[in-house]
Amino acid sequence: MTARLGMTALVAAFAAITLAPLLWMVSVSLMQPGEAGQFPPPLIPGDPTLANYHALFASQGMGMFLINSLLISTLATLLALVFTLPAGYAFARLRYPGRDTTVRVLLALLLIPGQIGMLPLFLELKALGLVNSYAGVLVPWLAGIVGIFLVRQYALSIPLDLIEAARIDGASEWRIFRHIVLPIMRPAVATLALFVFLGSWNDFLWPLIVLSDHDLYTLPVALAAMGRERAQDIELMMAGSVVTTVPVLILFLALQRQFIGGLLAGSVKG
Repeated sequence: MTARLGMTALVAAFAAITLAPLLWMVSVSLMQPGEAGQFPPPLIPGDPTLANYHALFASQGMGMFLINSLLISTLATLLALVFTLPAGYAFARLRYPGRDTTVRVLLALLLIPGQIGMLPLFLELKALGLVNSYAGVLVPWLAGIVGIFLVRQYALSIPLDLIEAARIDGASEWRIFRHIVLPIMRPAVATLALFVFLGSWNDFLWPLIVLSDHDLYTLPVALAAMGRERAQDIELMMAGSVVTTVPVLILFLALQRQFIGGLLAGSVKG
């Protein structure tokens, strides 16, 4: 009993340490201008105000950047599902020459840092005229290797006899995928969708490279640009960080059961 209480206290302490920066960020965002720069720095606002949030949306264009991030993250999620789900299923359950070799090549590519491929990809997009556009931002999310293997591992858990029986009954491959495979893979679909949405929402480096038009900036890029001009406005920057962080945090907390369940199901059954 004592050991259990000690473990509970230890976990609670780690949780408090983890949450402390987030809570302080929210607290500072509600402070009056200049209040966070005092020494020692206050932990809670003396006179809470929403003026920093009003300034963000009224004079810094945060609403436009919020819409940009929502649009890009939603499109990235939909496109990733369209391209990644059939690819992962094909690598798991369809037979064709070169399948296993392609899987090994993709596994090897996972060892290469993504930053190495950014310059060639940028030059390709420049040649295609997609730089400084949403299309250029979305290209890396079309068919990520990690997503393909997540779907592949889950698809391997689908009984092969079930698919063969549908083929014997005359069902086409598309009909099997649409009416048999997709319903079974629902946890993997939810996990992949959440994984891509969170990744594209928080992505900073690639949109920073591709986008040059200020009106096309996503929230992380806009917040970094604002930081270069308003670095002394700690309260305003913290309010921007809250606007950037809280929406995806709420989304993750709402769907964490599907997210974790999908990952565990794929790993156990694969």
